[in-house]
Amino acid sequence: MAPKGKEKPKPSPSTAPQPIIAIEDLFTNLNRHIQRSEYEQAVKVADQVLSIAPNDEDAVRCKIVALIKADSIEEALLTMESFRKLPIDFSFFKAYCKYRQNWLNEALDLLKGQDGNLAAMLLQSQILSRMGKMDASLDIYQKLQKSKIESMEINLVAGLVSAGRASEVQGVMDVLKVKATSSFELAYNTACSLISRNKYSDAEQLLLSARRIGQETLMEENLADDDVEIELAPITVQLAYVQQLMGRTQESAEAYTEFIKRNLGDESSLAVATNNLVSVRGAKDVSDSIRKLDRLMEKSSGPQNFHLANGLDLKLLPKQREAIYANRVLLLLHSNKIDQARELVAMLPDMFPDSVMPVLLQAALLVRENKAGKAEDVLGQFSEKHPDNSKVVLLARAQVAAAAGHPQVAAESLAKIPDIQHMPATVATLVSLKERAGDIEGAVAVFDSSIQWWSNSMAEDSKLSLIMQEAASFKLKHGRKEEAARLYEELVKTHGSIDALVGLIKTAAYADIDKAEAYAKQLKPLPGLKAIDVDSLEKTSGAKNLENGPSLGITEPFEAKGKEKAKKKRKRKPRYPKGFDPANPGPPPDPERWLPKRERSSYRPRRKDKRAAQVRGSQGAVVKETVNTNVKSSQPSNPKGAPQSAVSEQRKSSKSSRKKSRN
Repeated sequence: MAPKGKEKPKPSPSTAPQPIIAIEDLFTNLNRHIQRSEYEQAVKVADQVLSIAPNDEDAVRCKIVALIKADSIEEALLTMESFRKLPIDFSFFKAYCKYRQNWLNEALDLLKGQDGNLAAMLLQSQILSRMGKMDASLDIYQKLQKSKIESMEINLVAGLVSAGRASEVQGVMDVLKVKATSSFELAYNTACSLISRNKYSDAEQLLLSARRIGQETLMEENLADDDVEIELAPITVQLAYVQQLMGRTQESAEAYTEFIKRNLGDESSLAVATNNLVSVRGAKDVSDSIRKLDRLMEKSSGPQNFHLANGLDLKLLPKQREAIYANRVLLLLHSNKIDQARELVAMLPDMFPDSVMPVLLQAALLVRENKAGKAEDVLGQFSEKHPDNSKVVLLARAQVAAAAGHPQVAAESLAKIPDIQHMPATVATLVSLKERAGDIEGAVAVFDSSIQWWSNSMAEDSKLSLIMQEAASFKLKHGRKEEAARLYEELVKTHGSIDALVGLIKTAAYADIDKAEAYAKQLKPLPGLKAIDVDSLEKTSGAKNLENGPSLGITEPFEAKGKEKAKKKRKRKPRYPKGFDPANPGPPPDPERWLPKRERSSYRPRRKDKRAAQVRGSQGAVVKETVNTNVKSSQPSNPKGAPQSAVSEQRKSSKSSRKKSRN
């Protein structure tokens, strides 16, 4: 049979000639994909356009924007690099890509010289906000107030809150003529400003309104229920935070737990909820709290062994990231994982160079390692290098020194904080510390300085009288009677204080009785004491409690009465047990009668039977006897319900075994 000839291969579809699509149709498809947010398809269509028209600027721009929208940042940068010869200004797109990659300084450099570009100015404000430069970011927003930019008021209010200028929010909204409830985003930002001003009840009500408005708005856009919950996740977390601030910790903890369990939220909201839940728990459930925070972190091989997972470094504010790391360090210290805490603390100064939190955590670690002196040195050096941020550090140093028994170091740290130098609490603490250190002169100097400062102060709530009263009492306690008398006398003249008059009388009584009596006449007589005969009162043995006596405010003349015989209480005869003769009680009971027999002094253990150790007969017989005795001991003596005949048979067998052993 002749072999069949090979069939000719059919042309593959790839080799078949493609129909040429008009460039106008390609741009129509490109626009349709962009309108539908189908960015990957838009990139493919843009490539088709560029295959026909390699230098089409519109196609290049569409491809770059579609890549950015599809989160393909690296590919977008490569595309811009490949078309760098075209006369297109890619600086804004490059700046945005660098912003997304967290190369913030490079992004700012690329935006220089674009002050008139609204998009560039908005991006610049976002970059400055992420860098923590809230005032500079807010300045840009204020320049754009007159520009008709959509949602301008939302970003402006958010910038004011982030910059710590929440008190200006209401005034800005009045100027812009907008209400807080005009959108759920603006209501949320306004509620955050109320939280900053400690108006927690108002903030809670506005957050509830924001959630209701958001649900209505998003439902109109035909979003699914889960998508609505994801969009409103920040409001849910902020509501729980307000409950936490209002002291409803149990309610807030349940809200955080439910939110984390449902997992319906963006990564940043879940991270904030987890961190707040850990904060509410405190030192409880430390192991579970560490596990929850570890889910937000991942290890890396770079210089920073730990960093936040899921891109949280780019999504959270610096303060939020710092709080997560700080809570993890504290939890590690609570669980005695000192090495891990030391490793994480060493990373924080590079991550947050402008913050005081790293040095505070370093001091906490040193205190945990019983190195309080080194912690004091670290805090002191930081306060000298950064005097503008030294207030919290100096307070921490004073706390560490006072707890370690170094009162002079603690007083020195407090004395370097001018803002609180003359507040009553600070004065009292400084005086107490110097008194513990034995520096009485220093304590007196603190009082004198505070009195001088409050004398020159024009504050409405002056604390001069309070500090003068305490200073006089302190000086009197330490033998400075003349100085104390001058302070008391000045208090009486200027403030008319009764307590100061009493102190003045006590002080004057040490040196001049006549003067003390003259001051005593200024005291108002107590009501109801005119009828009391002082001389006869001094002869009595003292005050006694009067039953059914006169009510308060009514006095009766004192009458000396003879001593009346005190009524004797009737003594009852003791009741003895039946048959007991108290005249002949007999021997006393054994004091050890309640102790177990083994613990009594009269206890004597039973002697062991020495005959059991005697060996009779051959060696094999001894083994047999021991076996028989073991069998005998393992059987019950006379169990309940067993017949007597069975017992007798056991006895006979034991007798026969004895006879055999004696043979």
